[in-house]
Amino acid sequence: MTAPGTDPETDIPAGDGVPHRSNRRLRHWLAGAGVTALAAVLGLTLAVRSGASPACAAPPTGNTVHKGEASYYDAGRSGGNCSFPSPPANRLYAALGPSEYAKAAACGGYLDVSGPKGTVRVVVMDQCAGCAPGHIDLSDEAFARIADRAKGMVPVTYRAVVSPPLDGGLTFRMKEGASQWWLAVQVGNHGNPLRSVAVKGPTGGFRAAARQDYNYWVIEGGLGPGPYSVRVTDVYGRQATATNIRMVAKQLQRSTVSLADPDAAGLPSAPPTSTASPAPTATTGPSPTPGESIAPATLEALAGAARLDGSRC
Repeated sequence: MTAPGTDPETDIPAGDGVPHRSNRRLRHWLAGAGVTALAAVLGLTLAVRSGASPACAAPPTGNTVHKGEASYYDAGRSGGNCSFPSPPANRLYAALGPSEYAKAAACGGYLDVSGPKGTVRVVVMDQCAGCAPGHIDLSDEAFARIADRAKGMVPVTYRAVVSPPLDGGLTFRMKEGASQWWLAVQVGNHGNPLRSVAVKGPTGGFRAAARQDYNYWVIEGGLGPGPYSVRVTDVYGRQATATNIRMVAKQLQRSTVSLADPDAAGLPSAPPTSTASPAPTATTGPSPTPGESIAPATLEALAGAARLDGSRC
């Protein structure tokens, strides 16, 4: 089980103060000269890469039901490797192993996890560096919904929640240290895992941002002082474009438009344009830290986009 917002072995904190944390501190031992000689004879090359995700890492998506096991931990007030301002208000969250965390691709997605006592819905906000594929580290509160905590580890099944209902719309937060020369933005309250983010400054077209394993989207060299338009695409092909996103570090900029399915969320199928006002704090997503302020954003949503091809893993 991981400690709050830290690597379970190195205790390196995650979040805005650290670009990223090492996924693990490797330990390995050679059994002796005989093993070394054998390796040389067989022409074996032993290589270990710290922090590398599996070659075919991908978050849970679609309707696939996965079998695995669950343990529990307490993140305290940390938002985990996903660099959220804090855990969700209901404290129902989860950490995934490197293969499913997939270098932050799972951040902000939701899972329904079923165990011996029932089912709980959790948001992915952290990475469990020591968890094998299928192993989920749940919050104390989430684990208690599906099993007796005294068991420590229980068999579970879990599946992605496609377009979960959310309070409020997309949120945007510029990272501390971001500027007109280095853009780093976090997208929140999106529900489905994100496939891509592109940003446009006052002039020029959209430029693709690179996802970082601490859950910010970065454009090296920046796009000028702003304001910006931010185009978000989830793994199912749905898109939303936010305009008037400002370069104000650590200020949460909210919207009223969501990537959720229009039928489920009551949204029209035509792309609307609206000026957002501050929305109520979501009970199922991370809340702003006491030092954060909230600013509105203007968004245009594209509903009903064709689903993108799934992972070829």
